[in-house]
Amino acid sequence: MKIIILKFGGTSVGSLNRIKKVCKIIISYIKKNYKVVVVSSAMSGVTNDLIKKSNQISNNFPNSEKDVLLSVGEQISCALIAGKLNEMGYTSRSWMAWQIPILTDGAHSASRIIKIKRTKIINYIKGGGIPVITGFQGININNRITTLERGGTDASAIMCAKFFNANKCIIYTDVDGVFTTDPNLLNSAKKIKEISYDEMLEMASLGSKVMQPAAIQDARLNKIEVDVRSSFNKKKGTTIKRRNKIFNSNVIRGISFTKNDAKITLIGVKDKPGVAANIFKPLYQNSVNVDMVVQNISASGKETDLTFTIKLDDLLKTKKLINSNKKIKYKKILINKNVSKVSIVGVGMITTPGVTYRMFKALAEKNINIEVISTSEIKISVLIDKKYLKKSVEILHKEFNLNSTQ
Repeated sequence: MKIIILKFGGTSVGSLNRIKKVCKIIISYIKKNYKVVVVSSAMSGVTNDLIKKSNQISNNFPNSEKDVLLSVGEQISCALIAGKLNEMGYTSRSWMAWQIPILTDGAHSASRIIKIKRTKIINYIKGGGIPVITGFQGININNRITTLERGGTDASAIMCAKFFNANKCIIYTDVDGVFTTDPNLLNSAKKIKEISYDEMLEMASLGSKVMQPAAIQDARLNKIEVDVRSSFNKKKGTTIKRRNKIFNSNVIRGISFTKNDAKITLIGVKDKPGVAANIFKPLYQNSVNVDMVVQNISASGKETDLTFTIKLDDLLKTKKLINSNKKIKYKKILINKNVSKVSIVGVGMITTPGVTYRMFKALAEKNINIEVISTSEIKISVLIDKKYLKKSVEILHKEFNLNSTQ
């Protein structure tokens, strides 16, 4: 029995006409003798509207009730898909996560799937049915509906592939695949035919929005190859797979960037053990994600300047937490909202010397100053003035030969 998981994103099911096209895609796989399991997101805009309603009715809307509210979006799209498939002469029904069930662990609005009971779905597809499963959600040990963070339908599809032993998992979205950088910013961006889990995970974590990072991590851990392609055309997409199955001569595979960063510098912090921990502990406790960090020690060795970046949306919260933190002392706080992070990603840099030099030299030759640097085994990130974002991406795209076919 050949099982294929087809996941459709919000834009793919964003209107009734698009849902009709989705149904034709589903039927095309049925005609290829696949047993199809569909996993759907909410129609585009629906989840945002539901979040808006929760904020309007209460300033302190409980996450447990927000999960119940947001789960409605996927129920709508799944029912519409199943209804249309039935009209086309196929047996289909919607399946809510709690009916299967899809079991989750973790906090409300940020859960992870730990198990999917397969019996009901396997029996249904053996009988010729096409199950249409609500993505983005599950049920916890207390029989409460949970959600998987925004973009969580990707993770739902990956875990369905795992627990149903699927031969394939295809993520249908509004883009043709994974590109060397955002084609909306750079016209010369090229589609990547194959990319490793590690590279894709870094790119997603650094700003590429093609797939949810947690879903890529699940795919890597469970060795599930994933195809990413558009539901609006029949072009081949991008395959995400193990790095030892990919043959590509490019050292750098892609460039990611973010636009919603803020840089905070604390001037004159006492240089002694535990100070950094005291600064970052309240941020961690209040779900503020600290990204890049750099520390400069003064000549006297008694004081330091500590710089770090956060999401712009967390700036007000972070300022309040720092100002109310009685465990730290500093002379001045500097805040810069006009910064962007640009990152180059590629497993090739593990064995290729000089990548850092080439990146820094290319930016310096165009008088683009680097404010903060962060590195890992397969990525280098720099913080720059936001006005140079497009120019920086163009320079690096050319420097690392990404303008050629991938």
